[in-house]
Amino acid sequence: MDTSHLAEHAGTAGVLFASIFVVATTTMRTMIPLRIFGILANTVLIIKAIPTHNYLVMLVQSVMLCVNSYRLHRMLQLVRDVRKSVNSDLSMEWLKPFMTERQCTAGEILFYKDEKAEDMLYIVSGKFKLVEAGIVLPVGAIVGELGMLSPSNMRTQSLECVEAGLILSVSYSKVEELYVQNPAFGFYFLRLASARLFQNINTLEQRLAQQIAAASAAPKTA
Repeated sequence: MDTSHLAEHAGTAGVLFASIFVVATTTMRTMIPLRIFGILANTVLIIKAIPTHNYLVMLVQSVMLCVNSYRLHRMLQLVRDVRKSVNSDLSMEWLKPFMTERQCTAGEILFYKDEKAEDMLYIVSGKFKLVEAGIVLPVGAIVGELGMLSPSNMRTQSLECVEAGLILSVSYSKVEELYVQNPAFGFYFLRLASARLFQNINTLEQRLAQQIAAASAAPKTA
């Protein structure tokens, strides 16, 4: 068989496969399948461009291949981090890459009770207090993650900066974007938020039990 015809048939097949993958990417509703099909399309187009020495196509598709591979890795890493957090200490450090820094000064009120909640905060340094409850939050604490799931999205406490420090914030819209892009992330985020909610309820029940025990012991002491 003539090698020119063989190359022509191979090129046609390559275009066909690449077209199938490109069309498939337009039907994807979530990011992980989209990135996978994008990588397949990039690979086929690079292979197709090699026999014809089309260096421009090879360069462009190589760049796209790197971008798609990096984005796929980030999304898979995000899902793994959330899954690990659900099964361990309920930390939300996996959200750090999507957060923005904010320096706070002593006496600053970050938000007020009954205010509209639009983001959640991660404490990096300093001291912060929930005013109504009188609770000082430790470094590494997350504030406001449950406001995203509440029907009213209202703050239930005021947050004051007691000692100057650094916080990281992420908007609910960003979390929602990650949720929509990857159903697996959304599932694990809901599990994480639910686990933190039950943890808070358990803490309140323990405090209530201690108060009841103290109240019942008071008359005996008198």
